[in-house]
Amino acid sequence: MATQQDQVFELIKQEQKRQSEGLELIPSENYVSENVLKAMGSVLTNKYSEGYPGKRYYGGNENVDKIENLAIERAKKLFHADHANVQPHSGANANEAVYFAWCKPGDTILAMSLPAGGHLTHGSPVTRSAKIYNFVGYGVTEDGDIDYDDLEKLALEHKPKLILVGYSAFMKVPDFDRVKAVADKLTAETGEEVLLMADMAHVAGLIAGGVHPNPLEHGFQVMTSTTHKTLRGPRGGIIVSMGKVGNPLKKCERTLENIPTLIDRAVFPGTQGGPLEHVIAAKAVAFEEDLQPEFHSYAAQIVKNAKVLAEELQTLGFKLQGNGTENHLLLVDIKDSFGIDGKFYETALDKVGLTLNANALPTDKGGAFRPSGVRLGTPAMTTRGLGEEEMKTLAKWMKRVAEACAEAGDEAGLETKNEELGQIREEVRALALRFPIPGIPADAR
Repeated sequence: MATQQDQVFELIKQEQKRQSEGLELIPSENYVSENVLKAMGSVLTNKYSEGYPGKRYYGGNENVDKIENLAIERAKKLFHADHANVQPHSGANANEAVYFAWCKPGDTILAMSLPAGGHLTHGSPVTRSAKIYNFVGYGVTEDGDIDYDDLEKLALEHKPKLILVGYSAFMKVPDFDRVKAVADKLTAETGEEVLLMADMAHVAGLIAGGVHPNPLEHGFQVMTSTTHKTLRGPRGGIIVSMGKVGNPLKKCERTLENIPTLIDRAVFPGTQGGPLEHVIAAKAVAFEEDLQPEFHSYAAQIVKNAKVLAEELQTLGFKLQGNGTENHLLLVDIKDSFGIDGKFYETALDKVGLTLNANALPTDKGGAFRPSGVRLGTPAMTTRGLGEEEMKTLAKWMKRVAEACAEAGDEAGLETKNEELGQIREEVRALALRFPIPGIPADAR
């Protein structure tokens, strides 16, 4: 009889097969290198290391300290920052730590609303941070860009302590200078410093690769990110910032200059306990990979692939939010394009080995579980080596599946399309197997 452990490893093999035989279109997912996998699965998982390098609450951290310092220095170099905290367990943890570092309970934070494309941690009422701070949400224009006039109006009306630019479903390049001007205007009016924070979880790899502006070079003091999306690292978070670096174990004055130290204190002991040093080691490995010239080429190819995919989809009758993309991400109004909802389309695409996610649009009437749109992107496919020609093939598959859904009417009717979907599945599998996934052994594909 198989042990429980045997069952786990058998399921891991099945997941390796699923990933190898399909194409990952979710813009927040990617593949890590074999070295990142090795670091994450190392004996560093055995070590407790509360505190910071040179300032730990446990002994035996001489090697851990060196590894974490490598991760910090590489992150600083990657984003041209004065300081980096590599301990956040996730992007959500990173965001909460910044709020905690700068804001008091009840303070106002101005951020993109969830329906407009923002993230849950940017003020959704179901989150913990929304119960602590007063979030005010700005929106987007009809063409999908940030409504900067609305942002400025809300800032001057509500006088936020923190202005956040960040998103999970947004296909434009933010005008960081415009937001900085709003913050300066607000400071001039109130006499109080305003923290400018950018949550660049989706595009951090594009920033590191030199194909997207760096908010830290446009007057923002803080940037948060996950490390597993376009950065191609392990699942985790990071905070990089500008300012004076001090001792995180000593209190300091609440000023923008001291924001690096305030953030360190907010991460530990403020919002987290022991750091995940095996994950931090994997972050260090990924950051070194991101510093190589090849990564710049990769980032540029992500954007090229996204633009070609957007153009091809539009040619085939898909209506895109924002009329295309300026980064790695596309939002498709599948309801307006083919008369089907996003969840139905997501389910059908899963059957052929194409994975994306249903996503609400800014003016959606379908709700979170039956939204009108789908969200997709090119980072994972680009990691595997797919290029512009493959994007055109992908668009054609998406059109065939959309038409099959429209003819079927609903999930039950989709059974009548099994033969057609099965043919597309074989075509997807054949293409996917031509582009191996890093770190997956050949016998597991």
